[in-house]
Amino acid sequence: MDTTATAGLVILAIGALVVLVLVIKTLYTVRTASAGVVERFGKFNRIVQPGLHMLIPFAESVYFVDLQVKQASFSVETKTRDNVFVQIPVSVQYQILPDKIYDAFYKLSSPQKQIESFVYNSILGHVPKLTLDETFEQQSGISVAVKTELDSIMSGFGFNILTALVTDIVPDDKVKAAMNDINAAQRAQVAAQARGEADKILKVKQAEAEAESKALQGKGIAAERQAIIEGLRSSIENFRESVPGATAEDVMSLVLLTQYFDTLKDIGTRAGNNTIFLPNNPGAANEFMTQILGGLRGSMNAANGSAGLPVKPMIPPVAHT
Repeated sequence: MDTTATAGLVILAIGALVVLVLVIKTLYTVRTASAGVVERFGKFNRIVQPGLHMLIPFAESVYFVDLQVKQASFSVETKTRDNVFVQIPVSVQYQILPDKIYDAFYKLSSPQKQIESFVYNSILGHVPKLTLDETFEQQSGISVAVKTELDSIMSGFGFNILTALVTDIVPDDKVKAAMNDINAAQRAQVAAQARGEADKILKVKQAEAEAESKALQGKGIAAERQAIIEGLRSSIENFRESVPGATAEDVMSLVLLTQYFDTLKDIGTRAGNNTIFLPNNPGAANEFMTQILGGLRGSMNAANGSAGLPVKPMIPPVAHT
């Protein structure tokens, strides 16, 4: 009885194990954003969507296909038209088309390797036609060209190319240094031109200011002379009224001699001056006055006609060091 019970338990356990194996072989699940490719005796049978499914035990097998977006990154070395070698990193984002799962699973054994080959072919077909500067300028255009070519080719294998980004253009370090030197030289040239224009403007403004200053000085001198004339006229009239019989010439002689000696006094009292009065003969004062009045008469006649008034007092020669 014990032997029979033991044998029954063994058979029951074996049966439960067989059932468990059959369940495992029969039931399976497909995750979201995935698909299942079912083969029966090694031949494609059907494509199953996410959820719980059943297989024929020992006759069918399932392979899972990821439908999420994937990214492949490559670095392509190529030469530009002006013989500069550059590294061009490219990032490609791709996805299996839900309606072309069969083509994506069976036609390509290594999708990333295939995409890399097509990226190399596209880059090498575009960049060698451009100079280094044009390559930098047309970086987005290269991305569009790579995506367009990849999309047209890979769609036949069941793949959709979402983006193909040229993330950078990396020339040799020596080329970078040369480009920086050229840029620095150009900026220095622009700065020098700006400084030259600033100096030019400053000099022009200084010349304009000097011209305007001289014009104002001329007006000031003219006004000063006019004021002197008016003052002398008033002084002469007052003197003639106070001293009967005094002539305008007598008044001018007195005024000129007074100004002359005031000038000598001012020069002599300044520190560091050595004054020499030429001539130094005291009897020459009358000769100075005669010379001054003669000069005044000539200048007054030329400037004022018959006004009879001096324009500016003249001073005999005085040398000082």
